[in-house]
Amino acid sequence: MQKLNKPLLFNILFLCVALFSCSSKNNTNKDHLVFRYNEHKNIGSLDPAFSKDLADIWATHQLFNGLVQMDDQLNVKPCIAKSWVITDSAKTYTFTIRKDVYFHKHHLFGTSTSLSNQDSTRTVKASDFEYSFNRLKDEKLASPGSWVLKKVESYSALNDSTFQIKLNQPFPAFLGLLTMKYCSVVPKEIVEHYGSDFRSNPIGTGPFKFKRWEENIKLVFRRNDNYFETDENGKQLPYLEAIAITFLPDKQSEFLQFAQGNIDFVSGLDASYKDEILTAEGKIKKLYADDVNMIRGPYLNTEYLAFFMETEVEEIQALKLRQAINLGFDRTKMITYLRNGIGIPATGGFIPKGLPGFDDSIGFTYQPEKAKHLVLEFKSETGMQNPEVTLTTTSNYLSFCEFIQREIQKIGINVNVDVIPASSLKDAKANGQLDFFRASWIADYPDAENYLSLYYSKNLAPNGPNYTHYSSPEFDKMYEASYLETNPEMRADLYTKMDSLVMRTAPIVPMFYDEVIRFTRKEVKGLGINATNLLELKAVKKSNL
Repeated sequence: MQKLNKPLLFNILFLCVALFSCSSKNNTNKDHLVFRYNEHKNIGSLDPAFSKDLADIWATHQLFNGLVQMDDQLNVKPCIAKSWVITDSAKTYTFTIRKDVYFHKHHLFGTSTSLSNQDSTRTVKASDFEYSFNRLKDEKLASPGSWVLKKVESYSALNDSTFQIKLNQPFPAFLGLLTMKYCSVVPKEIVEHYGSDFRSNPIGTGPFKFKRWEENIKLVFRRNDNYFETDENGKQLPYLEAIAITFLPDKQSEFLQFAQGNIDFVSGLDASYKDEILTAEGKIKKLYADDVNMIRGPYLNTEYLAFFMETEVEEIQALKLRQAINLGFDRTKMITYLRNGIGIPATGGFIPKGLPGFDDSIGFTYQPEKAKHLVLEFKSETGMQNPEVTLTTTSNYLSFCEFIQREIQKIGINVNVDVIPASSLKDAKANGQLDFFRASWIADYPDAENYLSLYYSKNLAPNGPNYTHYSSPEFDKMYEASYLETNPEMRADLYTKMDSLVMRTAPIVPMFYDEVIRFTRKEVKGLGINATNLLELKAVKKSNL
């Protein structure tokens, strides 16, 4: 009976507060024009040059635009640049700037002394991008996004409507990089007026404009009536009047607010509420089915275990044992029991589902008998009758590592699980101090090259992201060739071959490819989903229920 108490209490709370919520909603006839969500991780800055974390990216995405943008299928589309041409063996990008894009109104745009206290605006020019890129590279600003221009040799405004970028080498993923919020356009006169306080006084070109920010309490954006984009019927975007963001610090409180109807959506599946809203098979429970929609799709995040390939531990040096560990546990069972079916079992390579280059057939499936046979061969060849490895993880992923521990011990390999703080694991894996460890890789930009960079021999940690110290001249040759390949299909084929080559050596154990999961109230329409988990609100509507 004890197990029934918590859900029963939760449901009573839900019903009581839902009634109160409905009565209060009747008094706010414009509630359907306001989109409300909670950000439990807080927001550090509204300056796009500091949009490193997802919380900051979600907020700045509503306020700022760049040259290009990405749709939900990860295709690069025009934004402030209405078109572009790529020349000089894919090293020169020339963008044509729209002439109808305006910055949000601010009194500093006024030119007349008599109008100095009245809000005004101006159009975006190519020189604004030149200024914004210079600012991004400025060492004094210390933007975490300066790396996106690492392959840029030069850039300049050729005239008011033409902006040109020259790379120091071909880089097919470059347009994808330009969709990042770091590359947003900002107005020089406003930035220089506020200095570091631009973080809390943002002026951009986005579908929404900044209204009010009480840090750690509430953040409000209002509709930008001068926004340049329209829908397929020619109607001006956005549809919403405002966005209201709260800052409840924990996911359980956030979900309760969602259940009460006080916020419009929640993102992700937290342990505090996953069993409350979902069945073990990943379906919405009947209690919520009439009020809640669930959207799910691939997320560019690969969760995996990694071996340090330069280790002196004989068990980890052995390809057969690395393969046995890959074959020795049921990924589907793990996802069902530990994540209520949310996630995609990683039977492919390191490239996650959702990116060109992904191939579900190049990895490992659950084959316990084959795994046992490989372990017996290892024992016979080495004389080691009790092979043993230590798997290092953080407390957040202990349940996954304990599941794998139990399964791998069944095939004849003893697994010790060592739990350390996340900061310690980060430092230790970068410095080659861990032989076997849990890790994840979320795409910096939506191109498989970003994943494969972890296996390029010139990227060995700590000077790069190659934490396994995997090295293959054949891989390096294909990786370098991919930079010169401008045909997307041929480049994707190269990516698959590289990923397959990595998996044959098995320096990693892919566990699962993550999924974006969103729960929305039924009245929310037009909220899509994408593999970068970007929150796109310009085309969202709320019905007036």
